[in-house]
Amino acid sequence: MRVKQNGFNNTSDREMGRVVATIKIFPEDVIIGIDRIKQAIERELPKDVTIHKLVEEPIAFGLVALIAHLVMPEEEGRLETVENALQTIEGVGQTEVLLVRRV
Repeated sequence: MRVKQNGFNNTSDREMGRVVATIKIFPEDVIIGIDRIKQAIERELPKDVTIHKLVEEPIAFGLVALIAHLVMPEEEGRLETVENALQTIEGVGQTEVLLVRRV
């Protein structure tokens, strides 16, 4: 249990937890290579974000989405930064945050 002293936590305010964000990534089209998107995700993510797992999820008619489990610092604006990085990848049509939880 954290005890507040003088209005501050007894731990450093700079200490941040980490979260796992589960994000569904949809390709623009069926002809987009899912392996190419996976490689681009690894390149485009901010340095303090790591990939825990990438899972392929068949949608319909040959369309395959990626479910990305990404570990990142729990700080304001970090998830939006990651979403923006994913959406700039060529071949990515849409992203959807499914879940965010602390680790």
